[in-house]
Amino acid sequence: MRVLGIDPGSAATGFGVVDGDSRRVSLVECGVIRPRRGADLADRLLEIHDGVLAVIDRAAPECMAVEGVFYRENPRTAVILAHARGVALLAGAGRGLLVAEYPPAEIKKAVVGTGRATKDQVGWMVQKLLGLAEPPRPSDAADGCAAAICHILTGTGPLAARRAGMSR
Repeated sequence: MRVLGIDPGSAATGFGVVDGDSRRVSLVECGVIRPRRGADLADRLLEIHDGVLAVIDRAAPECMAVEGVFYRENPRTAVILAHARGVALLAGAGRGLLVAEYPPAEIKKAVVGTGRATKDQVGWMVQKLLGLAEPPRPSDAADGCAAAICHILTGTGPLAARRAGMSR
């Protein structure tokens, strides 16, 4: 299964395309979509949308895993993050992909083993799981990879079967 993982943000939207199943994962590509600094919010959102579409068209994922919004001290920041997330969801749905959403703590737990993992811990585990020489940079790209890995391990693997009441 090929999964596009998205770590949404209005300044940097991280992505990772990962192939795998419940036994192994491998990196196809990862990176960051960076809208122009100082551009109006609508223009930045359009750039994120177009960037996600370009990754979908290039990498041909079967589905997309998107990190959910988490509460921040500044409500305005949370709303802007939600907008970035919305255009990523729209891009995936518009291309006919199954779109799964995961809370940040669930992604961290699936990849690191604890929902309170740091960005460095997530990057290190993504590096190890994907067999890379170093963690993907910047951390937004590692977080996109982590979202994809989370879906592969929990959305389609043994944990998903257990959640659905099936045994493996």
